[in-house]
Amino acid sequence: MPWENDNNDNNPWGRRPGRRGGSGGGNGQEPDLDEMLRKAQDNLKDVLPGNLGGGKFVGLAALAVLTLWLASGFYINETFEHAVIQRFGEWDRTQTEPGLGYALPMPIEKVTKVNVDQQRSMTIGYVQSGSRNGAQLRDIPEESLMLTTRKNIVDLDFEIQWNIKSAEDYLFEILNQENTIKKVAESAMREVVGQNLMFSVLSSQREKIASDVRQIIQENLDEYQSGVNIQQVLIRQAEVHPDVQSAFQDVQSANQDAEDIQNRAEAYREDILPRARGEALRMLQEAEGYKQSTVAKATGDAERFNAVLAAYRSGEDVTKQRIYLETMENVLSNANKIILDDQGGSGVVPYLPLNELNRNRTSQ
Repeated sequence: MPWENDNNDNNPWGRRPGRRGGSGGGNGQEPDLDEMLRKAQDNLKDVLPGNLGGGKFVGLAALAVLTLWLASGFYINETFEHAVIQRFGEWDRTQTEPGLGYALPMPIEKVTKVNVDQQRSMTIGYVQSGSRNGAQLRDIPEESLMLTTRKNIVDLDFEIQWNIKSAEDYLFEILNQENTIKKVAESAMREVVGQNLMFSVLSSQREKIASDVRQIIQENLDEYQSGVNIQQVLIRQAEVHPDVQSAFQDVQSANQDAEDIQNRAEAYREDILPRARGEALRMLQEAEGYKQSTVAKATGDAERFNAVLAAYRSGEDVTKQRIYLETMENVLSNANKIILDDQGGSGVVPYLPLNELNRNRTSQ
């Protein structure tokens, strides 16, 4: 090498001061690093109090840096927060109590604070832009259009409200947490809507549908160990697809007419049935009365006949004469009668004014 000679003592920067054969600093030679460090150390001794040595200063500086580094591990956990501590990237513990906490500083341990009391919300089927008072809603058809049980299409917008119940599960068990929750919620809503009729989704069953969807979302997220608690599902809007709006209105009108006719039929039924039941009851009572009367009369006639029969058998001649007289009395009671005496057996036929008798009977 060019510097390898007897004069520079194998030093590429020239000979060091204090060594034999020369002095440092002149003749175009490079400065000696050891000499420069020694001078800087001497100057530092002059400015330090108590004329501390360089080794002690370096130790104190290192101790101060270490103290500051260790002190950086203190943190304050708020009442609404859970502090998740990772040691070398792996979950180690979670502080749920509020107050002062400590974790070894980076890069040994890392503290992530998660707000577990905050109510978070997510819209599906639409996005909201602008302030709350002047908000504008934009529909997202690929999220809002759903099929009902009879393959009718409904346009349904809903919102889910949720919070975090396990900070470590929320951070480490699922990736892209909000997108996962959104996909699970959309799938659950499509499942429930697909099991209901369109009119139920649009009107009467909205609260039940929202409750069923919340339960399905929670079960799926618990299976994923997501650490998420679904508080509420709100159906903001449910209507038919604009392309079939006119047909839906016709169907609704027909349903209203059918409902009106059914209501009138029900009213007529409620009016006619009580009257028919009353009439049937009256007829049954009359028939029962007629039955009892007829049976009583037949029983009386039979008893009377039996009594006459018994009397007839006790004295047949007298009974025959009595029956004959009673019968003739009944027959002749309302007839015009002429009673003729025997005329002493003279054999003379008396004169009867029959024309006169007929006129008198006709005038009566």
